[in-house]
Amino acid sequence: MARKPSTPPLDPSEIHEKIVDIDVSAEMEASFLEYAYSVIYSRALPDARDGLKPVQRRILYMMSDMGLRPDRAHVKSSRVVGEVMGKLHPHGDTAIYDALVRLAQDFSLRLPLVDGHGNFGSLDDGPAAPRYTEARLAPPSVAMTSGLDEDVVEFVPNYDNKLTQPEVLPSAIPNLLVNGASGIAVGMATNMPPHNLVEVVAAAQHLVKHPDATLEDMLRFVPGPDLPTGGKIVGLEGVRDAYRTGRGTFRTRATARIENLTPRRRGIVVTELPYLVGPEKVVEKIAEGVKNKKIQGVVNVQDLTDRAHGLRLVVEVKTGFDPEAVLEQLYRTTPLEDSFGINNVALVEGQPRTLGLLELLRVWVNHRISVVRRRSAFRLRRRRERLHLVEGLLLAIVDIDEVIQLIRTSDDATGAKERLISVFDLSDLQATYILDLQLRRLTRFSRIELEKEQEQLRKEIAELEAILADDALLRKIVSGEMTEVAKVYGTPRRTVLLDSAGGSVGSVAAAPAGRGAAARGAAPISLEIADSPTRVLLSATGLLARLPEDVPVSREGRRAAHDAMLGDCSATTRSEVALITSAGRALRISVLDLPALPPTDGAPSLSGGVPVSELVVLQPGEKVLAVASLDAEAPTVALGTASGVIKRVAAGDVPKNGDEWVVIALKDDDTVVGAATVTDEDELVFVSSDTSLLRFAASAVRPQGRAAGGMAGIKLADGQQVVFFGAVPAGSRDAGAVVTIAGSSDALPGVDQGGCKVSPFELYPPKGRATGGVRSQRLLRGEDRLVLAWVGVAPPRAVGSGGQPVELPPLDPRRDGSGTPLAAPVATIG
Repeated sequence: MARKPSTPPLDPSEIHEKIVDIDVSAEMEASFLEYAYSVIYSRALPDARDGLKPVQRRILYMMSDMGLRPDRAHVKSSRVVGEVMGKLHPHGDTAIYDALVRLAQDFSLRLPLVDGHGNFGSLDDGPAAPRYTEARLAPPSVAMTSGLDEDVVEFVPNYDNKLTQPEVLPSAIPNLLVNGASGIAVGMATNMPPHNLVEVVAAAQHLVKHPDATLEDMLRFVPGPDLPTGGKIVGLEGVRDAYRTGRGTFRTRATARIENLTPRRRGIVVTELPYLVGPEKVVEKIAEGVKNKKIQGVVNVQDLTDRAHGLRLVVEVKTGFDPEAVLEQLYRTTPLEDSFGINNVALVEGQPRTLGLLELLRVWVNHRISVVRRRSAFRLRRRRERLHLVEGLLLAIVDIDEVIQLIRTSDDATGAKERLISVFDLSDLQATYILDLQLRRLTRFSRIELEKEQEQLRKEIAELEAILADDALLRKIVSGEMTEVAKVYGTPRRTVLLDSAGGSVGSVAAAPAGRGAAARGAAPISLEIADSPTRVLLSATGLLARLPEDVPVSREGRRAAHDAMLGDCSATTRSEVALITSAGRALRISVLDLPALPPTDGAPSLSGGVPVSELVVLQPGEKVLAVASLDAEAPTVALGTASGVIKRVAAGDVPKNGDEWVVIALKDDDTVVGAATVTDEDELVFVSSDTSLLRFAASAVRPQGRAAGGMAGIKLADGQQVVFFGAVPAGSRDAGAVVTIAGSSDALPGVDQGGCKVSPFELYPPKGRATGGVRSQRLLRGEDRLVLAWVGVAPPRAVGSGGQPVELPPLDPRRDGSGTPLAAPVATIG
């Protein structure tokens, strides 16, 4: 059986009558204008007075209304979102939560307004869902919402006219400038950078005191934006344009420094990124550039960011590339340098306007003056009302018994009120207040207390009347409140302002907008380190470094600060040198692997050098004695062994393959005690353990091949050995010095300070090769041998095992005199 239709079918004539003919173009125009109006005024643009969009204002107001103060516990973000959506902002929970999250992000706002608990996201990742996070107002929000219950701003109906909400917040903080804003409306957009609260408040106070101040006056207080993530702003011309016209562009640059990542490798460490640039984005761009061969000189990039140390991106630079040049390349090709376009569009009296710095400050200052004036007027009304009631109580309390009797004998409340008014000459409000008081409360009132309250109310009323009557006094109070806000919530500047990038980038004042030097057509930067002349330095504690050849090093400077110079040789930056060891080996190293020392007027500090153990593998007990050039035209290398053997080998006599080779064939139990680069005009010097010193011309030793075992250098007595071998340059004989340190063979190494003698080298006569030499020091009781000796160009420098200096005695003119006790054991002399 068919079911009957629930409603009768419509008559075709009725259907025809419900059709309305409209003009589509007019309807589209009207609808679009309505939509645009809604987006501009109710969603995308902030109000210039409190710097908040409607959804942000509603979040802060509702959280304040919920009592989510900074001293209260956090609540679930879902609860806040639900309250805001249900009462004030019926546009979806996603938009509300996104706005709430941004208010809590310290990398988005210079002064966060919400105290978030949980995962509120990062520059690379979004936040957790609102059911997992918690929130409450941050302390600055108290200043933003303070005074809402004192009629300081207008309240407007909510979307269903059942509740009211503030049209604007009191905003004791210049939020629009301090936290910036961004939004896209219909046909317009806003993008404002954050600033420093202390600087903005200082400019506002100057404007309060001098209403006719100019933009130049404001620039003395606000030099530029202060971004939450720090970094650098390169070029301020665009910033000044924005302060004048409301539109401009500036470039932000990461904060980076060059560090020694390992003793052999240098790198770039990034500690601050441009505004709203995340580390993952930077790492991705660098990896992509290396893969596409647009970035050269980068070995690896690591993100070592953590909660304890903050942001830390480490970019390892390939050996042979200049880290400074690589950094400039990264600025040009990665988000380590980014641009920010300023567009100061905000609502002023309900109209979108593009504002400069002076206009933004003036709008906020006028708003604060209005807030303080309305607050003062509200407080004045309240105190006048209270004073009126207190005066009525004072009239009635004179005879409280009569008041009570009058009330008791009245027929009803209306009659009691009329009798109170007529008998005690009270107003209707005063009589009503007395009737509403409970009898037990009347006992608490005393004439003294009421008179004291009356006096205090009259004083406060006079002060408030003075404020409302005197504009200068009103402005003074506004300025004082600004001072308090800056004192409580202000923080030091984080962003460094630079007029230009400096270096190879050049001036940016007149540069058009774009990323890095490449956008400005700058000349390409050479990334590789130039093959320039340099000197390779070896310290007594085994540190290696390089120093530009053109840096003068005098005789006094031929030492290392906090160390002693054991040897050096000339080379080029991209060449190789050899390390001569006590095992008679030569080990090849690249000069590029050595850290470059900065030029200095005094002694070069080798504290930044690389230990030889990081460059080569040494055998147990093996030491590096000298560094020699591998250039075929370099001077020969002379070596002396503990058994008195001498050998000269050509510097260019090296194998074509292999990183190590033998330079002297040593006998069993023999070791090399010294090595030096020499010419035929130089002199070779042996010092033996029995204090014998032998000097002879280097020409007496002919160069030999690598496989040779050398020839006799000094004649040693039985049981003696060589403690030093070296060379004195031909032109430095008169400036030469001999250092000998005597001790006991029974003492533990490094314990006995010994007796030291420093004497001129010219006191020792030259003799023939393979002879016994002459005595260099007279041994005292307890001394049976020389434990250490050194011969070279004065002044000598002695160091302990850790490189610390040890003072040597003054020059002794006696050739075979006795030594002077040292203050500490000496490990090496250079």
